[in-house]
Amino acid sequence: MKTTETILRYGTREIRYNLVFTERKTLGIKVFPDLSVKVTAPLGSKMSDIEEKLKLKSKWILKQQDQFESYRPVITERKYLNGETHLYLGRQYLLQIEKAESPSVKLYRGKMIVYTGDSDSKAVEKIIKNWYRQKATSIFDQALTEKLNLFTQYHITKPHMVIKWMEKRWGSCTRNGKITLNTELVKAPKACIEYVMVHELCHLVIRNHTKDFYDLQAKIFPDWQKWKEKLEKTLA
Repeated sequence: MKTTETILRYGTREIRYNLVFTERKTLGIKVFPDLSVKVTAPLGSKMSDIEEKLKLKSKWILKQQDQFESYRPVITERKYLNGETHLYLGRQYLLQIEKAESPSVKLYRGKMIVYTGDSDSKAVEKIIKNWYRQKATSIFDQALTEKLNLFTQYHITKPHMVIKWMEKRWGSCTRNGKITLNTELVKAPKACIEYVMVHELCHLVIRNHTKDFYDLQAKIFPDWQKWKEKLEKTLA
């Protein structure tokens, strides 16, 4: 199946899309979380007809891209040195590296104390990231259990949850009910984590970012916009 990358101009913006011709009878448009756009057109369609239909949907495409863009994390690079600040559940902690035989992390009076036999920044980074992952596993599982109870009328089966470091999104949800969350979220306030959890659970009811989707999200988590903004500011 041949795919052609094409550009459509809409005002001052460009819409880059991958065009595929298939045996379907109507034009299909899909916007992905990485902001890519796939257009599926019937065999034999004229480019002029395709572009005309795309122009009519350009506003919707850009809106979808903007929504995905606002949901992407901005992760600050860390050097893992003494005195550097690190976040956990929305609070800042000063990194303090201490010599010890067994690696561990302790929060004490505004400090994130890392005990390690190797003070190399890479070793410290590994210890902190392992600690974040352990904390995320517990906190995210609790958030999933609590928020799933708000969806009882939709008869959702508890989804399988995966936690991993991601650069381009806070979370994702597949059609077969797997939710993936960014470990980075454990640095944000608990309500921000709950917002992302609700957002992904809503996708188990409504797949796309339609008005119905946001109506459902507002019904389940009325303050979602407040915590979305807080998430963006906290981890910017």
